[in-house]
Amino acid sequence: MGEEYPGGYTVSVKIRLKKFGSKARPYYRIVVQDAREPRDGRTIEEIGIYHPIEAEEKQVSFDSDKVRKWLDNGAQPSDTVRGLLNRKNFTL
Repeated sequence: MGEEYPGGYTVSVKIRLKKFGSKARPYYRIVVQDAREPRDGRTIEEIGIYHPIEAEEKQVSFDSDKVRKWLDNGAQPSDTVRGLLNRKNFTL
């Protein structure tokens, strides 16, 4: 499953974390990305944020509609993103 391009080939799309910040103060964006791209490479769309050092209720925020759209179109969440979505009671 994935996005189809001219020529008939498809690209696997992942929902995963893209790291920002420093070693002691990490900050992540939840992004939709071609599975072949490196972690901090080019993204298709940014759909949320994750601040692991914030208070528990402020750590994760994302656009539910965009997440649902990408999941319905075949994007696969990484294990970490799956856990973050479950933490906010988002059904996969």
